Amino acid sequence: MALQISEKTRQLGQRAETDLAEQFKLVDTIAQANAEKVLEAFQTHRVAEADFVGTTGYGYDDQGRDKLEAIYAHIFHTEDALVRVQFVNGTHAIYCALCGALKPGETLLYAVGAPYDTIQSAIGITGNAPGSLKSYGIGYRQVELTPDEKPDLTALAQVLQEDATIKAVMIQRSRGYATRASLSVAEIGAICDTVHNARQDVSILVDNCYGEFVELLEPTDVGADLVVGSLIKNPGGGLAPTGGYIAGRHDLVEAAAMRLTVPGIGKECGCSLGNNRSLYQGLFLAPHVAAQAVKTALFAARMMELLGYDADPASTDVRHDIIQMIRFGAPEPLKKFCKGIQLGAPVDSFVTPEPWDMPGYDDPVIMAAGAFIQGASIELSCDGPMRAPYTAYLQGGLSYESGKLGILLAVEALQS
Repeated sequence: MALQISEKTRQLGQRAETDLAEQFKLVDTIAQANAEKVLEAFQTHRVAEADFVGTTGYGYDDQGRDKLEAIYAHIFHTEDALVRVQFVNGTHAIYCALCGALKPGETLLYAVGAPYDTIQSAIGITGNAPGSLKSYGIGYRQVELTPDEKPDLTALAQVLQEDATIKAVMIQRSRGYATRASLSVAEIGAICDTVHNARQDVSILVDNCYGEFVELLEPTDVGADLVVGSLIKNPGGGLAPTGGYIAGRHDLVEAAAMRLTVPGIGKECGCSLGNNRSLYQGLFLAPHVAAQAVKTALFAARMMELLGYDADPASTDVRHDIIQMIRFGAPEPLKKFCKGIQLGAPVDSFVTPEPWDMPGYDDPVIMAAGAFIQGASIELSCDGPMRAPYTAYLQGGLSYESGKLGILLAVEALQS
């Protein structure tokens, strides 16, 4: 059965592609440089067939796992890394990193306003669940954005100088469900400089989700002590079945490993269960796959602009992550768009997404995601909270060709 895409919509897509020629060239240039960086790391660490053999049980002496962590450290230019399928999601990895960086009586400072929804419960901002940072006696503060939704470096420096209990600063690279723009690596570098100039005893952690390989540099290249992310987003290349990573200063990585497993064991345990090959191959493909997702986001932005909708970032903006925000202003267009994205999925294309009460979110969330890996947002997906201004957050696309088809089907559904 042929995909139901009208000639009018296809012609609109051709116009959008013509308008995006220069942006696509820039994306390809970045992908080429990042692919070279990854290949150099694989060759430096002499990746071999034997590294793909998995382990069971305790996972002692897992050669492939340990070498993969060395490769992550190489790519991110850090002292150490922790790359494990035992991380259930990015939030889990971030929580372990924060637990390792902070002790009772110390304070966590978020540098760019409130964190992503699921992180709030882990910190203890919403409620005080057992095991939250708050329940361990760890304090929390945040620096609000400026009126134009930019990082407030002056306020950040002031808070750091006034509160000696602050021992970790967290920077969220992506916007989450906020309206602010995602941060560029240069902006993250400016925040790092501000923190280091104000205090030398504070660790800087970056939630790097959705941002890996979108730019030429990573946050650890500009002063971050630790970066954290999910393997079912950019660095997994669409092949990693689950997991997360932490890369940075050795002491912080080791402390996070102690929280993931148990003090005294840390990185020594954690079997790979036959997943090494997928994690290696996914990382190798990651620069290319991230570029495909960026191209899909650019195409979506231009298509929606041509239809009169507000797309943020705009199709002419330089990208800092793979997320595309589209404001619909009402619930029905948001639902229709998500339905169209679902129609463009290779898995569960026949399913109609409906808003539901997802764990960790205050509002019902609608999510379109027909993915090979459950919840993998490097695959084409779209979600949004059912609250004003009814904004869709689009991400992913394993290939630009399939991502483009998903957008065309979403436009058809929107206009139905």
